[in-house]
Amino acid sequence: MRIGVLDVGSNSAHLKIVELRPGRPPRPVRSVKHPTLLADAITPDGRIGAPAVERLVAAVGATARAAEDEHLDELIAFATSTVRDAANREPILERVAAETGIRLGHLSGRDDARLTFLAARAWYGCSAGRMLLMDIGGGTTELAYGDGEEPALALSLPLGAGRLTRAYLPGDPPCPRDVRLLRRLVYERLAEVGGRIRGLPPARRVVATSKTFKQLARLTGAPGGAAGPYARRVLSLDLLRERIPELTAYDDRRRARLPGVAKSRVHQLVAGAILAEALMTTLGLEDAEVCPWALREGIAVRRTRTSPALTVTDELDGLIQHSFGHRRPPPAYARERAGRNATVAAGRS
Repeated sequence: MRIGVLDVGSNSAHLKIVELRPGRPPRPVRSVKHPTLLADAITPDGRIGAPAVERLVAAVGATARAAEDEHLDELIAFATSTVRDAANREPILERVAAETGIRLGHLSGRDDARLTFLAARAWYGCSAGRMLLMDIGGGTTELAYGDGEEPALALSLPLGAGRLTRAYLPGDPPCPRDVRLLRRLVYERLAEVGGRIRGLPPARRVVATSKTFKQLARLTGAPGGAAGPYARRVLSLDLLRERIPELTAYDDRRRARLPGVAKSRVHQLVAGAILAEALMTTLGLEDAEVCPWALREGIAVRRTRTSPALTVTDELDGLIQHSFGHRRPPPAYARERAGRNATVAAGRS
């Protein structure tokens, strides 16, 4: 079975296409990513501004074309917290469906944590034992803990690198007073959760996922992408603390030249670093291993656990669209697709 998992987030619409076979891990087929750049487009009343909505629709439309070309058996499409929590969410979702043919659902924060934990468990296997997972997103941070595929604890906190940047770090570079304020606020909000997790039996393996953790690990000496997915990448708390003063002193242009830093996420890197340092300190962690699998892979793994009849699991209910590449697209999408094909044909003549 060939499926696509489309994750529409604050920075991009990312479609991952995989082959699912019983008893085998998901096999990557194709990855398609188009920018949304929503992180800095939230208005004071919580709406996503019109130019950003245009980018969002265009990005989803581009992934729709890729999904159609692949003739997927099913497409699982969802928006993360930036769209999910927007005051104008419903008009956005209606427009996306009308113009692209893709119905964007959403996962709860807890299901986000559960499925990301499942991805890490599938990557490391049962030998990992008790595992603690951390995932910093644009709008939220997920934490999960347990010794099986289903975590005993799964939490979603309204602390994301993009959300914190918008609210507390307006400058470029941010002023020292704003940095101190953000650090104090993050530690205060993590205090209760930190005490709760420290009261649990120690995790045998501490895992971090998400682009934020990957970038921070690279900045502190972990191997780059060229080393491949199986290279061990670890984020050290001590090394992270050494780099934070540098990150806060640099502006976006200088940060973008640092190794492993994505230009689309550079503006929220300071908040991400402060949040990662606070998480690790509050939870009493010296280091964390960066897992290459995260939410999209967790969804794919979950689908391998279902029956041959494609029974829908509770957390994915409403997100699955069957035979996406074989359906008649909506009028706006069909017109755009026909125009693109005509342009290609004219170029060949």
